[in-house]
Amino acid sequence: MLVIGGYGFFGERICASLCKVPDIHLLIGGRNGDRARRLAQVLGLEDHQGVSMDVENPSLSQVLSDLSVGTVIHTAGPFQGQEYGVARAAIAAGCHYVDLADGRDFVSRIGVLDADAKARGVTVVSGASSVPALSSAVVDRYLTEFDRLESIQIGISSGARAPGLATVRGVFSYAGKPIRTLRDGSWTTSYGWRNLERHQFPAPLGRRWLGSCDVPDLEILPSQYRAVRTVSFKAGFASDAGHLLVWALAGLVRAGIIASMTPFASPLNRISRWIEPLVSDKGGMFVMLNGIGRNGQPHRRTWNLIAAHNHGPFIPCGAAIVLATKLATGVKLPVGAMPCVGLLTVAEYLQALQGLDVKEVVE
Repeated sequence: MLVIGGYGFFGERICASLCKVPDIHLLIGGRNGDRARRLAQVLGLEDHQGVSMDVENPSLSQVLSDLSVGTVIHTAGPFQGQEYGVARAAIAAGCHYVDLADGRDFVSRIGVLDADAKARGVTVVSGASSVPALSSAVVDRYLTEFDRLESIQIGISSGARAPGLATVRGVFSYAGKPIRTLRDGSWTTSYGWRNLERHQFPAPLGRRWLGSCDVPDLEILPSQYRAVRTVSFKAGFASDAGHLLVWALAGLVRAGIIASMTPFASPLNRISRWIEPLVSDKGGMFVMLNGIGRNGQPHRRTWNLIAAHNHGPFIPCGAAIVLATKLATGVKLPVGAMPCVGLLTVAEYLQALQGLDVKEVVE
């Protein structure tokens, strides 16, 4: 099992979990072979289990074959604007493929590889992350409570610790740009990191600022749950000042004063690390479902996941850990290419996060 970007922010966490699974022979891949080998040593693996690898290598499929890779886990984002080169190489090499993509187009269009994946008898899964893997699993858990599910609202607020720079670049790429969103049965336009809202999380988080983000759920969930008339996703930062700065810069993008927020990703990521000791180490995620219950009356269910000690940024790793373990232990996953919807349960996801300070709060 090869983790590409294995010494990165998400990759290292995934490797640390998978190296403990007896059925997995782990390879840690990345452009910097020395870093891959150092992490292999830290995890108690052999030096040769850290390998130098370039995802843009036109012979990547041959590299995978030479390494006898059975499953590829792709963590090297950002996925916004990325092509399917790694997935195609995996299919050509007869490997299963899982990625942590949160790019809307990247995940929602993974089906273009379906015929090729089926022809090779492999599983190709995109979006094995908090969205849509965990968010859709929450919807599936509570779907039976509804006679008609009408609205799905999802939000995430980070703690002090920022994820890797690639992730920040990805979420800044659509700041101030139009986002196609289903609202009250019609497709409307919102704008990245705008549409400011104050959301009340359960204690100890309290009230946090949120803004609109472009994620796969906005495309996938309306197709998955046909009766739903509204699907929204918003995210925010633990620091009020930090969130309002991003909101203001997104406004400059929308107004055409600056072309993009992407150039701000690196300096703001650095600043967030400097001020980390001054900001709350707690973050959270919610999935709020509204509709008509089985008794014919309006019904609401709100699921929250609260993370402390800056463990929130590790939550996206759960789906890849679950799927990799299933594949390694002989659990049959559907053959073909698909978004990560309906492939795991909330309980399985949370089991993969053991050791992190996270808890569910259901309202």
